Amino acid sequence: MKTQWIALSSAALLAVIVVAAGGCQVIRAGYETAPYRVLESDGAFQIREYPTMQWVETTMGSGNGNSDGSFGRLFGFITGRNQSQQKIAMTTPVYMEGSPTAAPASQRVMAFVMPKEMAATSVPVPSDGALRRREVSAGRFAIYRFRGSRSSEREVAVLGELQAWLAVRGLSVVDAMPVYGYFDPPWTPSVLRRNEVMLRISEPAVR
Repeated sequence: MKTQWIALSSAALLAVIVVAAGGCQVIRAGYETAPYRVLESDGAFQIREYPTMQWVETTMGSGNGNSDGSFGRLFGFITGRNQSQQKIAMTTPVYMEGSPTAAPASQRVMAFVMPKEMAATSVPVPSDGALRRREVSAGRFAIYRFRGSRSSEREVAVLGELQAWLAVRGLSVVDAMPVYGYFDPPWTPSVLRRNEVMLRISEPAVR
């Protein structure tokens, strides 16, 4: 009987995980994702090519991106708190640029990427002086995908994984400033979250 209960419990847990995973995919599918082209895959690692992106960003305070108001400022911008009173579709991921061990912590920024059809001249001017528009140039990036909740310790660890992989491959980093991408809302179980860390790398030499 005990064995049967264990089997049933395991099956129920598996079912919950499957349903939750499907739900996370549905949530992600409802939002446009920053476009890219995969050039190479190696397990959790990828080399991608990104086009020019339009960001609206804000400097993060000493909080975690929610308690310091960074996310709220950006969300307010896309829901119409801008000089054009324009509503803009939410996209994924939410980007966080900068070292998790930066001192002061305010050296980090949080950013929403604008929909791909929105040109730089179409991005409305923020009403909030804490927000700014930025064009991120096209280029090649190395990516490491990981799951789990966001923390400084976790960000340091996954950045180390990516740096080690790049060293083994002999690939050169042209910008040591990491960018973290978070795709899921905070209520998503940590084991099901899609997270990424990325570093800009050099383009191949033209022959």
